Amino acid sequence: MDGFAAVDFGFAREVLQRGIAGLYVVAFVSTLAQFRPLLGERGLLPAPALLDWVAARASRKRMLNPTLFRRLRYTDRRLVALCWCGIALAAVLVAGIPQGGPPWLPMLCFLLIWFGYMSVVSIGQTFYSFGWEMLLLEAGFLAAFLGSRDQPPPTVVIVLFWWLLFRLEFGAGMIKIRGGREWRDLTALMYHHETQPMPGPLSRQAHLLPRWFHRVEVIGNHIAQLVVPFFLFAPLLSLWVEGPVPQIVGATAAVIVIATQTWLVLTGNFAWLNWATIVVAFSAIGLPAEAAPGTAAPWPVDGLPLHWVVITGAVGILYVVLSWPALRNLFVRRQLMNASFTRWQLANAYGAFGTVTKERIEIVVEGSPDEEGAEWREYGFRGKPGDVRRIPRQFAPYHLRLDWLMWFLPLGRSLDDWFTVFLVRLLEADAPTLALLRHDPFGGERPRQVRAVSYRYRFATRAERRAEGVRWVRSERRVVLGPVALR
Repeated sequence: MDGFAAVDFGFAREVLQRGIAGLYVVAFVSTLAQFRPLLGERGLLPAPALLDWVAARASRKRMLNPTLFRRLRYTDRRLVALCWCGIALAAVLVAGIPQGGPPWLPMLCFLLIWFGYMSVVSIGQTFYSFGWEMLLLEAGFLAAFLGSRDQPPPTVVIVLFWWLLFRLEFGAGMIKIRGGREWRDLTALMYHHETQPMPGPLSRQAHLLPRWFHRVEVIGNHIAQLVVPFFLFAPLLSLWVEGPVPQIVGATAAVIVIATQTWLVLTGNFAWLNWATIVVAFSAIGLPAEAAPGTAAPWPVDGLPLHWVVITGAVGILYVVLSWPALRNLFVRRQLMNASFTRWQLANAYGAFGTVTKERIEIVVEGSPDEEGAEWREYGFRGKPGDVRRIPRQFAPYHLRLDWLMWFLPLGRSLDDWFTVFLVRLLEADAPTLALLRHDPFGGERPRQVRAVSYRYRFATRAERRAEGVRWVRSERRVVLGPVALR
């Protein structure tokens, strides 16, 4: 590092800009495919109804985060147009084209996709209430100020990415230590691979590993999240200490984070949470480089134009002010998880899985072709467990929002309002809703009745897998809702 310029972090900037833009492509594609049946004009939780409710009283307006659809009335066509614009602009950033121009060009592109996606998240209600939504928004905002290739990345923005990674990892570690006893007695991962929201192809193999290995996993998790994050800031010492050691220490911490997140990618489906963490971790990997030739603009400072130093410095000051609630949250007893302290979702608090469920309860939806209910056929979801013979698929970083919300249903005291509407859409054989599923047992025809049934699922042992060809074993069947029909 050279004062205002992070000379050795040009490669880190390339990974950050292209990686974050790639995740925005995934996010907009996910929205394009799922938003309309979930939240559109005829969705399970219609966004226009939310906007009308907010507009009805001035006191409610601050309850809604900034969105284009407050001024520009929501329609499904406008949502589609926004998604395609976001996909195109993010894809151009992945290709690195704006980064070849002046620094204001990638800044403008990132701010546009950032605000475009915020416009979606702000009206996404429970289907967009996940921590990785605010993570992507914050990362996109910071990426806007990394500059372009004709100058070194600003030191202050690189450090802000370390601060983001610190909140991600250390916040998650503190949530666990303060959470369920299973994280303290080292048994959490004896359950987690089996009970996580959406297992992946290797989750069963991970679950069947020896118990001692799961204890080592927990110990490794605690080290990676509670100790390692402090070393991410080591490269700052290079401002005063000569030699490569500070940079090596920071890069080593980043590699440890990347390795642990890669294990989570291999054993689960957490949308783009782990992928985004990996991308952000590259911000701490500096590679020795010659100082960039700088800029022809007047008053260059360490190869950066003075106006860019002022802009990025202002962003740094803004973050110092905004970060106090998140910093304080890390050390309070009642730590908040995945909380935003500003309407713009910057300098957020992160964390996940403070407790781990010990058993897996799945809600299975069935339909009957007759009024007597003599025959019941099961609807198949794309990601969540259903067919006991089907191996879990890998979907991350793509986010299956309906499947994730289905995992939360058994954890609540009652079935959510959106689920009731979902059953109505199945009774209507609504094509957009059926497109969210993997299998419609009625081939597009209307069932006469539907119902919700709960099962306890567990991974099959190796012996059960060999004998019966199953990957799941389910039991304790119970009807929790229905049968219901259109009357």
